[in-house]
Amino acid sequence: MTTYFIIPGLGNSDENHWQTHFENSGDNFIRINQKSWDEPDCEGWILNIENALTGYEPSEVALIAHSLGCVAVAQWAKRFPKAIKGALLVAPSDIENPVYTFPMTGFTPIPTEKLPFKSLVVASTNDIWVSEARARFFAEAWGSEFIEIGEAGHINVAGGYGEWSFGLELLRRFE
Repeated sequence: MTTYFIIPGLGNSDENHWQTHFENSGDNFIRINQKSWDEPDCEGWILNIENALTGYEPSEVALIAHSLGCVAVAQWAKRFPKAIKGALLVAPSDIENPVYTFPMTGFTPIPTEKLPFKSLVVASTNDIWVSEARARFFAEAWGSEFIEIGEAGHINVAGGYGEWSFGLELLRRFE
């Protein structure tokens, strides 16, 4: 059985966020908590990912990341290139864009190496944290399938994404 590790972005995902609904949908969904959600440190985040996966067979692990969590996955994969089952990367924040002014350490430059596992990048056409073109660039660089879902904002609660059945359906692509 696949174990799904949830990697929220900046500020974590609240009780109405689709990642929380995923987490509550079954025992095989595990959220990776971070020491600091508001002033993230990349080194700490990627070590938490690596430590969370310890003891799991990589071929039975999939990651579900949102926003800054997507960049953390790319950084983790660069440092710990494991052949996991796959990663669902939703609304990857373009932290290299000057609009992104949150305090963080070590996440840039965003890795542009091909990920060593199957991945899907899901993006919208009107996300203030990543343009559609930049999301496509990340997908191409990472070797990910690109899925554009229209005007969905940052694909979060504010964009209308609480329960997200299409997101759960996308996980079947890793089976």
